[in-house]
Amino acid sequence: MRKSRYDSIPRRKSRELALQVLYQLNITKQDVLLGLTQFQEHFLSRKKEDEFLRRLVLGVLEHRQEFDRLIEKYSENWHLDRINIIERNILRMALFELLYCEEIPPKVTLNEAIDLGKRYGSEDSGGFINGILDRIQNEVVHKPI
Repeated sequence: MRKSRYDSIPRRKSRELALQVLYQLNITKQDVLLGLTQFQEHFLSRKKEDEFLRRLVLGVLEHRQEFDRLIEKYSENWHLDRINIIERNILRMALFELLYCEEIPPKVTLNEAIDLGKRYGSEDSGGFINGILDRIQNEVVHKPI
């Protein structure tokens, strides 16, 4: 049976779930595949597998050092460990999308990251995330918005 686009989980939800998985992995320090599998078993329907969630989590972890260097370089005097864990993971996820997900327009990535920051971060998270990602988009990524 062919899957329709309505059978898949919306990317917005996948991003929220990926943020939760990354947070869980940061806190528990458990094995990535085990943590991802346990999360999906507990919070997703058995009939739905979220490939975008998996791609985001594994991509962020695979390229984390590259992303962290970019975040530190473009965050203007903010050392990485001063950036809270939620904002750090939102930035990493957005960088994965900007650099490795050609099919996603940069404007969508930036808007989604800002919305995640506003929803899960502090009062200033949206602006902070926007500032860093906008600079990286303009100076590193160069994809048309």
